Amino acid sequence: MATYSDKELLEMFHTDQSSYAFNLLVRKYQKKIYAHVRRIVIDHDDANDVVQNIFIKVWKGLEKFNEDSELYTWIYRISVNESLTFLKKKRTKFFIPIHNVEKEMSDKIDAGEHFSGDEIEKKLQKALLTLPEKQRIVFNLRYYDEMPYEEMSKVLGTSVGALKASYHIAAKKIEENLLGR
Repeated sequence: MATYSDKELLEMFHTDQSSYAFNLLVRKYQKKIYAHVRRIVIDHDDANDVVQNIFIKVWKGLEKFNEDSELYTWIYRISVNESLTFLKKKRTKFFIPIHNVEKEMSDKIDAGEHFSGDEIEKKLQKALLTLPEKQRIVFNLRYYDEMPYEEMSKVLGTSVGALKASYHIAAKKIEENLLGR
């Protein structure tokens, strides 16, 4: 299967091939978006639900996408917002305080039903859950997705300096957590 650039996919979307272009776009980004969302919401089934909602929003918004940013930046922004909205709804739906949601997600890492990772990766994931959501997202985007700060700034609407500081603080907290300080 041929690989299309985002520009080509957008051009194709604005023709009578919109469904085909969207299918290609989903194939291109689904794994990356799933991995990103999974690191935020932890649970496999929850991540699948959130990813489905993300691509529904992408489908509905593509017609109005004005290319002020890169397509994948726009999709990442939607994925961050949908993930945070999901966690917020989960807390309010069950009236669960924030630390209990993180504990529940930590327990899912231990259960390992849909989590494949060695013990070090599990410890890292648990350490990440001790961070505030924004720091966790910044850490995930930088560490796992290797996203440049400039791109992260566009996704999160935060200054590069604030993102660097947030990443540094998150990395320090994770180090302290892993070393048991």
